[in-house]
Amino acid sequence: ASIGLRREQVYIANVIKCRPHGNRDPLPMEIQNCRNWLERQIEIIRPKMIVALGRYSMAMFFPGKSISKIHGTAQKRDNVIYYAMYHPAAALHQQSLRRTIEEDMLKIPSLLAEAESIQEAEQQPQQLTMF
Repeated sequence: ASIGLRREQVYIANVIKCRPHGNRDPLPMEIQNCRNWLERQIEIIRPKMIVALGRYSMAMFFPGKSISKIHGTAQKRDNVIYYAMYHPAAALHQQSLRRTIEEDMLKIPSLLAEAESIQEAEQQPQQLTMF
C-alpha cells in the first residue's frame, strides 16, 4: 500500500550494522554493540517519527513489549512519535499478516502529520513577560 512518501523523505537505519552469518537473528551482544551507532544516527537525523519495523527494532524502542500486542500503536516521547509495526518481510513468511501490515502502514501519514505539528509547536517562539 502506498502511503505517499518518496524515498528521499525517509531515512532507513538498521538496529545492527552488519548481517549476521547465515541470516540468523542477531544476538543480544550484537544488538548492544551496534546500539551507539543507531543512537548517533538518530541524534544526527533528528527524525519526527521512528517506525520500528520488526521485533528487534521494536524491542529497542518498546522494551519488554510484544510486537503482536503493540503493532499499530504509537507513543510520543521527547517530541518524537515512535510507532511499532511488523516488518513487511513477515508477510512473506506468514501471509495472514499482510492485511495487518498494510493497515498499520496506512496509519503512518496521519501520525507523521501529528509529529510535524508537535515539532512546529515546539519551535514556536514564546512571548516573554516582564512579570
